[in-house]
Amino acid sequence: MDLIHPQLAAFAAVVDEGSFEAAARRLCITSSAVSQRIKALEDRLGQVLLVRQPPCRPTPAGALLLRRVRPMQLLQAEALADFLPEQHPGAQTRPIAIAVNSDSLDTWVLAALAQLHHSHGYLFDVRVDDQEHTLELLRDGSVLGAVTAQGTAMQGCAVQALGAMRYQAIASPAFVARHFATGVNAQTLAQAPMIVFNRKDALQWRFIRRITRARLNPPLHYLPTATGFVDAAALGLGWCLAPESLLTSALQTGRVVCLAEHYPVDVPLYWQHASVRSATLQHLGDALRRAASSALR
Repeated sequence: MDLIHPQLAAFAAVVDEGSFEAAARRLCITSSAVSQRIKALEDRLGQVLLVRQPPCRPTPAGALLLRRVRPMQLLQAEALADFLPEQHPGAQTRPIAIAVNSDSLDTWVLAALAQLHHSHGYLFDVRVDDQEHTLELLRDGSVLGAVTAQGTAMQGCAVQALGAMRYQAIASPAFVARHFATGVNAQTLAQAPMIVFNRKDALQWRFIRRITRARLNPPLHYLPTATGFVDAAALGLGWCLAPESLLTSALQTGRVVCLAEHYPVDVPLYWQHASVRSATLQHLGDALRRAASSALR
């Protein structure tokens, strides 16, 4: 049962599933019916809403509409759970889409999601991106909320501070002896191999700016694994920044050492979400803040 207009439901389903055929299967109608509903919605609004190339994705106008539809879907699920509890025992039968940076997902966010699943039965669709870029997924309507480094509330959204994730620059003792025997400075940082998560990862560059203002072009490894950073550094692949919460064992056993313990990089994190009166979003925000309070500074 849908309280949302069928045209809007079809539009959101195509974005979620990536194709008209998959959306039709989810809605239990034909792909032709999905296409007709989307075309009728575009005619009503006078805008093309979807890029019809696999996977289907919203146009700028479609993204603006999707940002309005996502909260409507959430409120619909809660309303159906209130009025038809036997047919809709949980407030969410579809996954709640949120955006999270990889380091948070691997260190503290999972505890919050597990608590919410056990307490309320929520399902989750977690999208991973760099903390500087997760807000883009909220801006284009892909998610209802995002753990982000951006503390300024986006239009139509609310923001709550979570705390700061602290990073330390690390390497193996042998790597330090080989590449940083004369200290951590512009010359050694320019020559020592550096590990970064992907091309969006700016943390290592931020550390370099703290140490030196020189323009450096060090040898790079791209390694898209948050937990694997510590192992990669311990194996001598290069130096990198890693969350302090992942470093305790490796530091105690001497597998890695800090390059500059007194120059940590702190990344403030925030929870931004659609600004609607929703019990689901309230529960989600509360759980994230509780988990962050024990993991972040």
